[in-house]
Amino acid sequence: MATPELAIIPRHVAIIMDGNGRWANKRGLPRTVGHSKGMEAVRETVKAAGEAGVEYLTLFAFSSENWSRPEAEVNDLMGLLRRFIRRDLAELHHSNVRIRIIGDRVKLRGDLLPLLLEAEETTRNNTALTLVIAFNYGSRDEIVRATLSLAKDVRAGLLDPEAIDAAMICGRLDTADIPDPDLIIRTSGEERLSNFLLWQAAYSEFLFIPEYWPDFDKQLFFQALKVYASRDRRFGAVSATPTAVVG
Repeated sequence: MATPELAIIPRHVAIIMDGNGRWANKRGLPRTVGHSKGMEAVRETVKAAGEAGVEYLTLFAFSSENWSRPEAEVNDLMGLLRRFIRRDLAELHHSNVRIRIIGDRVKLRGDLLPLLLEAEETTRNNTALTLVIAFNYGSRDEIVRATLSLAKDVRAGLLDPEAIDAAMICGRLDTADIPDPDLIIRTSGEERLSNFLLWQAAYSEFLFIPEYWPDFDKQLFFQALKVYASRDRRFGAVSATPTAVVG
């Protein structure tokens, strides 16, 4: 499929990759097969985003609530992440992709944190697509951590509480150096954010599609970009495009 010409390209696309387990269950397969197939969709989507000229692609890889899943499934997901970094890091680096990790890093186990830090450090000077991996991420937790950071500065006498504003809070979030998402896509037909980028999504466009994540491909990605290009983003203002008056 050729890259379509689009009048408007979102600077930042964020995706809630939902439906791996249901994709597998529908086919009578173990959930682990669905997660493995989902990794193939990740690779294709990263390539499609780069081809389209998207600057930031954020993927909700593992939420802070996902630890409550069965231990075997959690271990499988951790293994997939390890394999993705070890197998794909060199190719991503060669493609000039910069990797950023958002989420709480304090409780990460074993070799996961060193692997994530290696991916960030190896690619930190790259200038093409920035691939943001939301891992052990929960938006409420992120906001709490940002608030605690500000509170500590207030207690230390470094910050006047009256000076705290939205921009200052943004500066303490995990996404401080990342623009807010223009478009948030969720697969599998579910229509909720599930604690993903709650602060940053204030003026995002949303697109909920029925396909499960393992079926997400380049064609669906570009279809989503076409839908985005057709939206009238007003950010609370009046549309710049006049509407016809009937009667």
